[in-house]
Amino acid sequence: MSEAANITEDGFLGGQLRLKQKRTGHRAGHDAILLAAATEARPGDRVVDLGAGVGTAGLALARRVPGIRLGLVEIDPELAGLARDNAAGNAIAAETIVLDVTADAETFASHGLSPDSVDAVLMNPPFNDPARHRGSPDEARHTAHVATAETLNAWVHAARRILRSNGVLTLIWRADGIADVLAVLSRGFGSLAILPVHGEAGRPAIRVLVRAVKGGRAPARLLPGLMLNDEARVPRYEVTEILEGRAVLPLVEP
Repeated sequence: MSEAANITEDGFLGGQLRLKQKRTGHRAGHDAILLAAATEARPGDRVVDLGAGVGTAGLALARRVPGIRLGLVEIDPELAGLARDNAAGNAIAAETIVLDVTADAETFASHGLSPDSVDAVLMNPPFNDPARHRGSPDEARHTAHVATAETLNAWVHAARRILRSNGVLTLIWRADGIADVLAVLSRGFGSLAILPVHGEAGRPAIRVLVRAVKGGRAPARLLPGLMLNDEARVPRYEVTEILEGRAVLPLVEP
C-alpha cells in the first residue's frame, strides 16, 4: 500500500474538524474527543497536548476555544507530521513538537517547554495493562495503547513539571486503574474532579476522566457517571452533543 493510500481523512465534531490519520495502527476515537470536552482553557492560555498523535484532542479543544497557544507533543515523527498538517488544514495555530514525554527537564526546556510555563495539559497516555492486554503486532499501535509500570507516573511527572502553580491537568485512563491515578496525582496535585465513563447503562465504568490542579487543596469530587449508550445500546443524546462539539463535560468549570 502506498503512503498516500494508507492515509484517511475523517470528520470529527460533527464535521467541524477534518483530520488525516493512518488507516492502520492507532486511530483517533471517542476518548480523544471526550478528553477535549473535559479540558478547561481560555483564550490566551498556553495548552499542551502530551502524546498528541495526529492532534485530535488538542485540535478539538482549539476548535472550541479559539486563541489558545497550543503545543502538540508527539514522539512519532510520522504522527507529528500528520498533526502539523491537520493543524494547518483546519486553520488552527499550533506548534508541533517531536519529543518523548518521558524525556528530562533539560530536553523539554530545549523544546520550549520550561518548568512552570504552561496553563493546561491534556493527555491520553497508553493505558492498557500488558499483563492483561495482548499487544498489537503494529509497533505504533502497541506504543499508543500499552503501558509499562512507569508510564502513568512518568507522564504525570512531565505534566507537573511544565504546569504553572494552579495549572490544570486533564487526563483519561482506564477505569480499573483509578487507584493508580489517585496515587500518582497525590504527588503535587489536588482539587480532583473525577468523571466515570460507562459504555452502557448498568455496566461498570470503562474510563475515568480526571481534572487535577497543581497545588490544589480543595476536596476531591466524584461526579455522576457519563453513560455513552442507553439500554438499547443507542448513543445518548447528551453524548452525541458532546461528540459533535455542541456541549462540554462537567469537568469544565463554568
